[in-house]
Amino acid sequence: MATDDSSAVLSLYQSERKIFARSVTGWFSHWRWAMVWITQLVFYGMPWLSLNGRQALLFDLDSRRFYIFNLVLYPQDLIYLTGLLVISALSLFLFTAVAGRLWCGYACPQTVYTEIFMWVERKIEGDRIARMRLDKAPMGAAKLARKSFKHAIWLAIALWTGFTFVGYFTPIKELTGAVARLSLGPWELFWVLFYGFATYGNAGFMREQVCKYMCPYARFQSAMFDRDTLIVTYDEALGEGRGSRPRSDTPADYHAKGLGDCVDCGLCVQVCPTGIDIRKGLQYECISCSACIDVCDSVMDKMHYPRGLIRYSTQNGINQKLPRAAMWRRVFRPRVLVYTAVLLAVSLGLLASLLTRATFKVDVVRDRGAMARVVGQGQVENVYRLQIMNATEHGEQYEIAVDGIEGARIVSEAVVTVDAANSRWIPVRVQTPPNAATAGSHPITFKIESLGGARDEVIEKSVFLVPR
Repeated sequence: MATDDSSAVLSLYQSERKIFARSVTGWFSHWRWAMVWITQLVFYGMPWLSLNGRQALLFDLDSRRFYIFNLVLYPQDLIYLTGLLVISALSLFLFTAVAGRLWCGYACPQTVYTEIFMWVERKIEGDRIARMRLDKAPMGAAKLARKSFKHAIWLAIALWTGFTFVGYFTPIKELTGAVARLSLGPWELFWVLFYGFATYGNAGFMREQVCKYMCPYARFQSAMFDRDTLIVTYDEALGEGRGSRPRSDTPADYHAKGLGDCVDCGLCVQVCPTGIDIRKGLQYECISCSACIDVCDSVMDKMHYPRGLIRYSTQNGINQKLPRAAMWRRVFRPRVLVYTAVLLAVSLGLLASLLTRATFKVDVVRDRGAMARVVGQGQVENVYRLQIMNATEHGEQYEIAVDGIEGARIVSEAVVTVDAANSRWIPVRVQTPPNAATAGSHPITFKIESLGGARDEVIEKSVFLVPR
């Protein structure tokens, strides 16, 4: 059988080389570590804060209560979650339109935990060259000890992260006791291990693969970019052509040789956590961490060249050589101002709604087990069930009244008590005088008023049925 030697096998999978990112210090590096400290102090510390004898921030799914400091929210308060999601989306649009992937470079959990895991790796295995040598070395006692110790620390951080995550849904002090007694429930154990494994795998092994292939933001960010978006850029006009030169060369010397400011040291590639070369222009893999800016500025300082070969700028700013003031004026363009105005409006609306919300909620349900009926002296009676949800941290008394049909009155208990941050179903019997309404359905309203200090009032609609 004839064979075609020109045929070739096309692989749909491209193997990725392991990235050994070099450590770097500088202004942007300090900001990244500041964000690591801020985000992790909040994440790890918040579940341990107490308020009014309970966990200050707790999403209690079993009792369907969300405790957010002084707020007690119920599933009926889903509108606030919707508002929060809208604010998050608008913030992402705004930050991306202004300065690209700021979220990715400084506050994304993937970036934060990768930074922590890489710090542990550098402390145990050394910086870039030492880690590369260790990986190439044959397995021996020293290598096994270093690798084992690193992974033990990674696992400890990952499991503590999973434990803290579950502590937002199960009171963390109870969770601590359950762990100490080795009596974690199946769901708590599952989520501690699942979230811990995700942290260990994503930050320890997958790292830049998550940003490049798994995160959808890398793919649709370009829809929010334009030529006036601040991005990490390499100034080709200053840097090209690249090449090494003696440190003693003056600008006139290396310009005469056809060289630009870039000494082609390659450090900007070595420090990049996603392994790209920023000198090739804007790439979707860039997470705007600015490590290349820090390392390039340090090289420029050593060469006694001006900083800014790699810097935050805009495509229009670079191409048109705009002065800094003109570039910043174009950054705050109509698109950005519209995003800002909408974000402020939604945020203020959500805040006003939270500040003015009633301290309790009421749901009214007609009791389908008891039909409308005629009782006593010809009065017509309907039975309802009222769920009163107390969103305060103390017990409250509530007075129930009815209106809508002349002579309608509550003949069951009209003043009820609901415990702190609790709800209660209350059967309510409403009667009307004979002939007060014709046969059929009639709208009525329940007025429920708190008798405590707030004196809040909730009015709920229902219907009163008069049998034929």
